[in-house]
Order: sequence, then structure tokens, then C-alpha cells
Amino acid sequence: MDRESKLVERIGRAFRSGSRRTHDTALRLGIGDDAAVISSGGKDDWVLSCDAFLEGVHFLAKTHPADSVGYKSLVRATSDLAAMGATPRYFLLTLAIPASRTGVWLDEFLNGMVRAARSLEIVLAGGDTTKSSVISISITVVGEIARGHAVTRSGARPGNIIYVSGTLGRAQLGLELLLHRKIKVRGHRGGRARHSDRVLQRLLQPHLYPKIQVALGIWLAKRRMASAMMDISDGLSTDLGRLCAASGVGARIFPDLVPRVTVPAKFSNLTGGLKLDALKMALHGGEDYELLFTVSPRNVKHLRAAPGFSQLKAIGEVTRGKSVMLMDKDGTKQHLEPRGWDPFRG
Repeated sequence: MDRESKLVERIGRAFRSGSRRTHDTALRLGIGDDAAVISSGGKDDWVLSCDAFLEGVHFLAKTHPADSVGYKSLVRATSDLAAMGATPRYFLLTLAIPASRTGVWLDEFLNGMVRAARSLEIVLAGGDTTKSSVISISITVVGEIARGHAVTRSGARPGNIIYVSGTLGRAQLGLELLLHRKIKVRGHRGGRARHSDRVLQRLLQPHLYPKIQVALGIWLAKRRMASAMMDISDGLSTDLGRLCAASGVGARIFPDLVPRVTVPAKFSNLTGGLKLDALKMALHGGEDYELLFTVSPRNVKHLRAAPGFSQLKAIGEVTRGKSVMLMDKDGTKQHLEPRGWDPFRG
């Protein structure tokens, strides 16, 4: 288990042991999944999640365009709703910034967040602001889903097919380019990083302005197609391990089937000789925000009607036991270590 998951588990134990309320009928799903599920008292449930986006941890204020910070902070929080199959409705914003950032930087930040809110059809309902020495963003998102339709991490069963919703490693490639090439990237109202080279724009896009799979998540949940689901925010190796742990199962992944980013031939020249492994980025790179989900073999044929079906890729299957294994063509196998993003890794 990765360090962050252990921390979440520790927090959960503390509140279970210290709470006098042993059972809350309105809370349908609590700590440990992508989001919490709470009964609205009607035919639908509320789905809630929160996400922190911190300067020096998740972004660099001098490197990342302000509109990208605004756009991405809301999109990555809302991805947790997509992972449950919920429709985004509202969000709360807590923003702590230095006084020096309350001018042009703040305007560009808000432009990016407004653009994301419009594309996601999610409404700002309130929040809080304060002064800080560094930029600190915390967003709470609220979504809606039909009662009992929320897809959790814990429903995977042996024999289920494991899918991802698109190419993995693209965000990591963009981050490496941003960090290792001496370029000044400025935000753009259209949601693209401005640079004279269109190839660079395309490579930076998934890192700076990620797209999330809201429509697919809703489709899978509404039709009960996915037995388990989560978004790939910390890397396939880490997030698949979390899904398997929640479901009490193992997995068999075939590396040749994992859809991975293509590293352009000129990438090494652009970054001063940096060499990247596409498979490693696909397995361990974070912030792709694709959906990772499992499907019963009897439901696979129905996926043809899913939004973005052509991008869906089966990469393996759920197994009995607890291990997550990589299976090579020659039959050799190795344990897939969770080497994705972990803020508490030494």
C-alpha cells in the first residue's frame, strides 16, 4: 500500500474510533473512495469530493500559466465526480494567495477557472479567501447521481476485464517538457499554451489543460456497465493497486495492451538529451485523469455504444488473490509496484 493510502486509512480509523455516531443512514459511502455519497432524501444522491492544489507541490507559479492553474484546479477536482459516474452541479472555492497575486495573476487564474466551469456545466456556490505567502487552492465539488448508481472502487470481481479510457503518460510527457525545456509558456483564452511550435502546444496540452471523462463516467454508471471505477490521477500502477485493494482482488496487466504516449523523435533535442520511457510513463505517470474501470465479460459487447468507445482499451483482467502483475508476451510476470505520484514518498 502506498504512503498516501496508509495516511487516509489512519485518518479513517481515528474518526471511526472517536465517533459516537456509529451509523448515519444518510451517508451511503464515506472515506476511502474517490468521493462520498450522501442521500438527498429524494430519488438522487449527492456525490461530494474536495481537492487541494498547492504551489510548490502541484504546480510552480513561475512556470505554470495562471489560467492553467485555475482551469486545472477545477478540472482535477471534478474528475472525482466523473470517477463515480456523477453529474457535476456545484463547487466551493477556498483561495489563499499573496497580495502580489491579486492583480493580473488572479484575473488570468479566474479566466481559466471560468472556462473550466462552463465546459463542465458546474456552478460556483461560494467559498472563502485569505492571504498567504504561497498560493493554496482547495475546491469542494458536488455532483448528483441516481440513488444506488454511484460506481465505487470496491466492485471488481475475478474475471472482470480491466479498461482505461485513453492514452496514458501524456500529462507526464508535457510536464517533463515544461520542466526541462527553457521556454516561456503563457496562458491562452482558448485553453492552449501559446508557443510558435504547434507540436509543443499539443504536447503541453494534457498537462496544462487536461480533459476529463464526465460523459463516459455518467454513461457507465447509468447503465451499470462498470463494476468498479476510479480516475487515474496518481498513475496506473498506484491507482490500480488502490482499486484492487478496495475490491479484495488482484489483477493481470498486459504491457503491450496499455495505450501509451508517443514520444516525438525530436523530444530529446528539445530537452537537452532527456530520455523517456513511454511504458514507464503510462504505468507510473500521474494526472492523466482517464477512467480506470472493470467490466463483466457479459457486458463488454455493450461498450460499443459508450462515449469515446474508440479510445477505450482493455489492458488486462481481474484475478483472485491480492497481487497486481505485469504479464509479458513470453509468459514471464513481475509484480507491478505502485510507483505513481505519492506526496509522502521520501
